[in-house]
Amino acid sequence: MAGTVLGVGAGVFILALLWVSVLLLCVLLSRASRMARFSVIFILLGALIITSVLLLFPRASEFPAPEVEVKIVDAFFIGRYVLLAFLSAVFLGGLFLVLTHHVLQPIYAKPLRSY
Repeated sequence: MAGTVLGVGAGVFILALLWVSVLLLCVLLSRASRMARFSVIFILLGALIITSVLLLFPRASEFPAPEVEVKIVDAFFIGRYVLLAFLSAVFLGGLFLVLTHHVLQPIYAKPLRSY
């Protein structure tokens, strides 16, 4: 499964980018004048056509190539946990500093009215 992220290929990300941009464009055009609002219909139809073309004409073959057994070895196992421990310590230290700054924030007295 080369070229996949989180178990999905590039096509899913292309479709997600397409629909996010179409929805953003539709939201922006919803505040436009009367005639520009109707272009939302054409944008949605265009996105539907592009989506159907991308779904109906896949580039990958239906039958995957025979897989060769690959032994996966994590060579950076210890370094990853050292990095995780360091980042956790920095996060907890920063959280402690923010909370002490929040708790120790001075409260100023309101001025009295003097006539």
